[in-house]
This record gives sequence, C-alpha cells and structure tokens, in this order.
Amino acid sequence: MTCVLCDTLLNDQPTWQHFLGIQQDLSACPTCFEKFERIDCIEQDDVLDSVHSLYAYNEAAREYLHQFKFMQDVALADVFAQPLRKVLRDPKKIIVPIPMHPTNKKKRTFSQVDALLEAANISYQLLLAKTTESVMGEKSRSERLAMTELFQVTADIPSNEAVYVLVDDIYTTGTTLRHAARALKQRGVHRVEAVTLFRPIREK
Repeated sequence: MTCVLCDTLLNDQPTWQHFLGIQQDLSACPTCFEKFERIDCIEQDDVLDSVHSLYAYNEAAREYLHQFKFMQDVALADVFAQPLRKVLRDPKKIIVPIPMHPTNKKKRTFSQVDALLEAANISYQLLLAKTTESVMGEKSRSERLAMTELFQVTADIPSNEAVYVLVDDIYTTGTTLRHAARALKQRGVHRVEAVTLFRPIREK
C-alpha cells in the first residue's frame, strides 16, 4: 500500500497497537501527514453553539483540497478518516453534512463532505439543500455576509432536542455554517454545533 499523497510505500505490517484497536490504518505517510497543522480551534457565536476546526488551512491543506475537490481524487477522503471519526463518534448527535447544489455536484461528480464522512464510517442525515449555485470561495467577504437563505430544510427533523453537528471541509467567514444552523434552528432545533476539517489562521 502506498501513501495517497506522495506514493511512498507505507509500512502496513500489523503492530500490537493495531490488535488493541489503538492505532488505525492510515492512508498517508507520516511525512505527508505532519505537514497538516493540528489546531483544534473551538469557538461559538450567536448562531452556532460550537465550531471545532481541526487543522490550519496551510499550504498542505490548500494542495490537499485542490486535489481532492477539483481534481476529483476521491481516494483522498481516507486521509482524515481517523481524526474525523474521533471528533464525530458521539452516537447521540445527529451529523448533517453541508450539501452542494445539485448542479455543482454534477460538475464535480461527488460531494466532498459526504465522501469524508463515508471514509470515516460516520452515519449522517441529509436534511439540507443548497438554494444557490454560488460558491463561497469565489465571493468576497462582504458578498458572503450579504447573502440570505443559502439553505432550506428538506426532510423531517428527527428530534428538536438532539444536538445537530454540521460538517464542512473548510471554515472561512462562517457564513455557510451560520446559514445552515439558522435553517435548522428555524425548524425548532435547540443546539447546532459544527466541525470543519480546515480553517485559516488569522493573525492577531
């Protein structure tokens, strides 16, 4: 087996950690994986009760997302399966991926967030639909903040009392996540959290 990022041969010999379930199989070599800076940034605002971003959006993250999303290398979803599994393993929480607009999904051939969750073996519910083809990464900060009603709830809410966790690949201004959280809360959901793979580090 080779690293999905650099094609280096991986050491796939079983260890005692594997047998005890402590160590999980990885699809990226240690050299490549160390390029991703773990930050575990957690905060909240007036809409999102908690936002947990796992890694900094550095050069390695940019290259990863470009290859994963735009070069359609779906095998890269396996790279972050273990860390996502650890933060999303609470069975009492309802996992909701941020959806793509159907037109954009057809162009890209797959939903990157769904692929990340499936690689991590995380059950999720498709409760939201995106109402616009606009891509947040192509808009300025002011344009993002001015947008309204990006999502609508398209399925019955299983439980208003449950904790819902939105999952997305990257947190920038937070506009996407706040719109999704607001759509859920307008349907009576009391607590909405979020988990993102990457987030830019802002200088203080």
